[in-house]
Amino acid sequence: MTPDAAENDLYHGLRHAEATLPSAAYLDPAEYQRDLDAIWYRRWVMVCRAADVAEPLAYRVFTIGTQEVLVVRDETGSLRAFHNTCRHRGSQLCTAESGRLKARLLTCPYHAWSYSLRGDLVRVPSKTLPDGFLKSDYPLYSVRLSEWRGFVFVNLDESGTGTVEQTFDEASVSLANWPLEDLVSGHVFTKVMNCNWKIFWENFNECLHCPGVHKHLSQLVPIYGRGLMARHDDPDWARHADNDAPEFSGGLRKGAETWSEDGRSHGPQFQGLTDAERAAGQTYAMHLPSMFIVGHVDYVRTVALTPLGPDRTKLTAEWLFPPQEMPPKGLDNIVGFGRQVLEEDAAVCELNQRGLHTRRHKAGVLMPEEYDLARFHRWVRGQHAALAPSVEGAG
Repeated sequence: MTPDAAENDLYHGLRHAEATLPSAAYLDPAEYQRDLDAIWYRRWVMVCRAADVAEPLAYRVFTIGTQEVLVVRDETGSLRAFHNTCRHRGSQLCTAESGRLKARLLTCPYHAWSYSLRGDLVRVPSKTLPDGFLKSDYPLYSVRLSEWRGFVFVNLDESGTGTVEQTFDEASVSLANWPLEDLVSGHVFTKVMNCNWKIFWENFNECLHCPGVHKHLSQLVPIYGRGLMARHDDPDWARHADNDAPEFSGGLRKGAETWSEDGRSHGPQFQGLTDAERAAGQTYAMHLPSMFIVGHVDYVRTVALTPLGPDRTKLTAEWLFPPQEMPPKGLDNIVGFGRQVLEEDAAVCELNQRGLHTRRHKAGVLMPEEYDLARFHRWVRGQHAALAPSVEGAG
């Protein structure tokens, strides 16, 4: 097979016009509720790192849609998750976003029902109990929890199956050579974007916007400056490429090592990486709907999403480093570059959201390079379709 034929064989592009999701998918409160019911309440969602709840009796509260999830480390060191709701009359249990319990009990601030950190009801202050009342019938509502390489995921679907590992995107590259479990946080950046959560994922999955939006990133990753994620995004690469240099393979520019303002690594590089991983300078793993991880040669970056409404999404980015490198050298150089890219992405995502309010725009159309958007749209539709039978049956 000739090189040109090989590139064509790898081409992932759309070969026919395909419509986007309808505008209502990003604007309509009913569609947002469908997203919550079909996706966010049924999938594994990353909420924090295990190190964020490191000590016994430490807890954190997370909000997914309208649901509050309490993650607590019990006295034995195990992590557990519950709905942040008392079984008495439904009061909120923990009112602070994080803290450390004063005792080995979760005590409702309203009527003082108390639960063990395993979720068992152990104390009711009423002087007498109703006939037939058994404490064992009223444990906290448990939530499925799984730790994956130092990250904590929860799943609100109590009848669900499948592991976190099984639900990473199939196209994601393994991060097995990065010591994810051992890394510590060097910086956290949080921003509320005025856009639907799906718009951010769409932006993540294409680079047509890169030449105009990400000037500095396109200099660091030269192929991005051509509006492509990889050569096979263009079936006529050999004809269109005026300079088919190795740097247009999808990796960083010649001489660059990592994502930073100067392109240089600012600490020791991870020892276990392959030559290909070092050459790439960026290795992605994506876990829908809530996060992606990027392995660089000297640090790891995570970006997590939390839906706040049809047109609002919380973005949390974190930069992770080896513990012996704290505080990290060149932190401002590293974080400054990553924050600039995220701010640029947030700005155009908000631009996209505002434009969708036009009454005459019912749906858009995808270009060939946006094949991953088509895949994402099919995934969203599939998640909604999978929910439909159970919703109809419940009626």
